[in-house]
Amino acid sequence: MKKIFLLSFLIALFFSACSNSNSNENSIEKIKQQGVIRIGVFGDKPPFGYLDAQGKNQGYDVYFAKRIAKELLGNESKVQFILVEAANRVEFLESNKVDLILANFTKTPEREAVVDFALPYMKVALGVVAPKGSDIKTLDDLKSKTLILNKGTTADAYFTKNMPEIKTIKFDQNTETFAALIGKRGDALSHDNALLFAWAKENPSFEVVIKELGNHDVIAPAVKKGDEAMLKFINDLTIKLQNEQFFHKAYDETLKPFFSDDVKADDVVIEGGKI
Repeated sequence: MKKIFLLSFLIALFFSACSNSNSNENSIEKIKQQGVIRIGVFGDKPPFGYLDAQGKNQGYDVYFAKRIAKELLGNESKVQFILVEAANRVEFLESNKVDLILANFTKTPEREAVVDFALPYMKVALGVVAPKGSDIKTLDDLKSKTLILNKGTTADAYFTKNMPEIKTIKFDQNTETFAALIGKRGDALSHDNALLFAWAKENPSFEVVIKELGNHDVIAPAVKKGDEAMLKFINDLTIKLQNEQFFHKAYDETLKPFFSDDVKADDVVIEGGKI
């Protein structure tokens, strides 16, 4: 009886694996049949992914997502934007709630173990923002302060690993995180530096006191682990878009208005996966 049960289990496992493999191999064809691609983006992280006053998706990631839909389905409107938070991006891919993540997703070894990253299209480091006139200038200055973080971000991972002695408070959403800083629930906030440059320009009573921290990382599209068809499609498209200077055009359209003059396109943009 045990042998029969074991054999049945192995057969079921085999067919399940084949089914998952087949699903990944045919992901592009399935999207074409459905007539829409579901892309996970932020709704609260301007200028990368956010909702405007009319409730429409805007931002650098959204600009890229629309081009993906146009290339794949012939119309940039054939994209369904799924709002995600930093902490649930992997889960949304694994549970097939989205076909692709374009939510300012920094590539890390830990994340590479659970998702597949395509060629990068942005470069980024961490930064720290604080009220103007604060005494925070270096990492050591944070040791007696309260630092505000977003759960599931590279900033969260960095400080948890490297400076666990720092007192932190953490939130799920970007809006909560920055509201906590404005509300003086903490002394400083750490996030991707490109985001902080934009936020500080919009909130002139704050400044980026530490402009670069940790590794120089890249931001890339993420697909479900093993989805080779989608990975190849995005990689091929990214290389094609390099020849058009697409990502510099996207920068000019979506990011440049949010940054001060000392931030340049080449500080942020990667063309065709080239750093």
